Amino acid sequence: MTLAIVWFRRDLRLSDNPALELALRDHARILPLYIHAPHEESPWAPGAASDWWLHHSLTSLQRDLRARGVELQIRSGDSLAVLQEVLHASGAAAVYWNRLYEPSVIARDKHVKQQLKEQGCDAHSSNANLLIEPWEISTGQGGPYRVFTPYWRNARAKLEPRPPAPAPARIPASAINEVATIDDLSLLPRIPWDTGFHAAWQPGEAGAAEALDDFCAAALRGYAERRDYPAEVGTSRLSPYLHFGEISPQQVYWKLEELGREQGKTLREAGEPFLRELGWREFSHHLLYHFPQTPQRNLNPGFDTFQWREPDAEQLAAWQRGRTGLPIVDAGMRELWHTGWMHNRVRMLVASFLCKNLRVHWSHGARWFWDTLVDADLANNTQGWQWTAGTGADAAPYFRIFNPVTQGERFDADGAYVKRWVPELSRHAFKSVHAPWKQPDLLARSGYPEPIVDLAESREAALQAYQAIKQ
Repeated sequence: MTLAIVWFRRDLRLSDNPALELALRDHARILPLYIHAPHEESPWAPGAASDWWLHHSLTSLQRDLRARGVELQIRSGDSLAVLQEVLHASGAAAVYWNRLYEPSVIARDKHVKQQLKEQGCDAHSSNANLLIEPWEISTGQGGPYRVFTPYWRNARAKLEPRPPAPAPARIPASAINEVATIDDLSLLPRIPWDTGFHAAWQPGEAGAAEALDDFCAAALRGYAERRDYPAEVGTSRLSPYLHFGEISPQQVYWKLEELGREQGKTLREAGEPFLRELGWREFSHHLLYHFPQTPQRNLNPGFDTFQWREPDAEQLAAWQRGRTGLPIVDAGMRELWHTGWMHNRVRMLVASFLCKNLRVHWSHGARWFWDTLVDADLANNTQGWQWTAGTGADAAPYFRIFNPVTQGERFDADGAYVKRWVPELSRHAFKSVHAPWKQPDLLARSGYPEPIVDLAESREAALQAYQAIKQ
């Protein structure tokens, strides 16, 4: 009776899990294994918010595996050494895992697979986290895409929905002595700053399925029209579940197809804008795979001589803590601190303010998001920041500088979003909650700060800096 190790990473689910499915097909018994090796992801080891999610996601996976008769084995250390140790202790004949796409992890996994095969162990990797592998899409010239629309036109034509594999009812187990527990990984904060996280999220496969069902029931029909309004329930909030692999993009795609078949053309058409947003996730992974230097460097080298300002410590801290004096920027940064998440429209606004009004290099914002987002994903984080900064693929031009006042008045017209996260502005009847400095007497009584920069002057300075590199 052969035994296989299923090496769980960021595929923390039992349904639609190709590695688990193949191992169960080809072997009589399974040993589920999680190896905690954040040092192997350097220089992008997961941040504090990601660690919080991982703790609870592993706990959920452990519970689901126990319900099927098998125990999740927890280890820490170098992945190859741990795999070799567990292979020796268990007598397993093969290792199965699902692919990840960060540059350091790709290099690690290639080395692991080569070493295992040289030692006579079968090693199998599968795609569980993308609709299309990054190398499966290319331009007519055979190179990678840098513009989303032609990329997505090509990718969309290749998509074929398939029913996701159900979670196994029972998993034949192999006994092995436990070495570590999830608590031994020390993923949770020593000083409890995560109260808001608990209220906002339910990590795990069940939470992912519930989030998808809620979105489809409440927001899918109006997604194209309402997704830009941060006070409304208009987005899916699936990003952390997708990042940790608690749900697969194929499961989401199949759900959209099912609803389209059941409820007709109107809902099928309503699902396309959301599927396109999944396409942006795919595009981000395509870019990271083909341009692995971009988490540290501008994709567009023309910005390498741009005159970014050295970050002012007080201004940077004000941005991080939601004390810039720009209400919708501060609301977003406070939402991030409290819940580990921020609405996508607001992400663009806070990034534009940092990169253009403060003229701070996008990498400083990317690092802050990396530590504070529960959905911190290297591909998405890099692409999002470079897009807003104007330095990346298919980027918004640098001279497109979002005005936080007009953006707030357009997408948060009644100020509901700002008043929720910046409550000191809700206690006074400002004529415009998005420009409270225009009423200095009320502003002084509210305790809310004045803007740390003048929007018009900082915009002009940014445009002048941009003109300098154009010349």
